[in-house]
Amino acid sequence: MSLDDATVKKVANLARIAIRDEDVPHLKEELNGILGWIEQLQEVDIEGVEAMTSVVETDIPMRTDITADGPTGGGQPENIVANAPKTEDHFFVVPKVVE
Repeated sequence: MSLDDATVKKVANLARIAIRDEDVPHLKEELNGILGWIEQLQEVDIEGVEAMTSVVETDIPMRTDITADGPTGGGQPENIVANAPKTEDHFFVVPKVVE
C-alpha cells in the first residue's frame, strides 16, 4: 500500500497536526515505510501462538480476602473510629477546609 499526498494531508488533519506543503513528501516517505513494516509483520505465521497478557510469566497465588465480618470488614464502626481524635455518630469529624 502506498500513500499519496492527499492521504498524508488527510491523516495529518485527522491527527490535528499542522503540516506545511514542503513537509508532505518527507512524511509520505515515512508513513509508507511504516506501512511496509506492517505488511512485513502480517506475513509472520502466528498459528498456534497464544496471546500474551504480559511478557513475564506470573503464577502468584491469591490469598482469600476474609475479615471478621466478611470481605468488606464492615459492621464494626466502634473499632474503626476508636483511635480518631474526634467522632460523631461513628463518623470522623474533620475541620472544614473549604471556605
